[in-house]
Amino acid sequence: MTSDPFLLPEDDTAAEAIAAIADELSVFDDWMERYQYIIELGRKLPPFPDAWADDAHRVPGCQSRVWMEAVMRDGKLYFSGASDAAIVSGLVALLLRVYSGRTPAEIAATDPVFLKELGLLEALSTNRGNGIAAMARKVRERAAAG
Repeated sequence: MTSDPFLLPEDDTAAEAIAAIADELSVFDDWMERYQYIIELGRKLPPFPDAWADDAHRVPGCQSRVWMEAVMRDGKLYFSGASDAAIVSGLVALLLRVYSGRTPAEIAATDPVFLKELGLLEALSTNRGNGIAAMARKVRERAAAG
């Protein structure tokens, strides 16, 4: 059996995931160390099926190529994602850690403002910041669709 491409939640709630990410990022003194940590998170994502690396799964608005897929299981949405850029894969991993394995209501209630609060948007180039905002929109649109 192939491994599940959808990220299973490590934390009980989206809020706990955001708090855990904030704690983990606060360990590092500078953004270069934080970037390395984020890149490592991306390397730990479940393998994204090659068949999904197509235009139908592509997230518009990202400078790098980013693909996402979602599946509903037992009332919760699980997400899979990948990018052709290491740092962006890490950002995908952060986003999925917060949103994957949550109910559509919890996803809708979890504003992606945490990206700004964690300092991620300021630390990224404008294009990357726009890209992660586009990924967050895609996740929330999918949740709204049910």
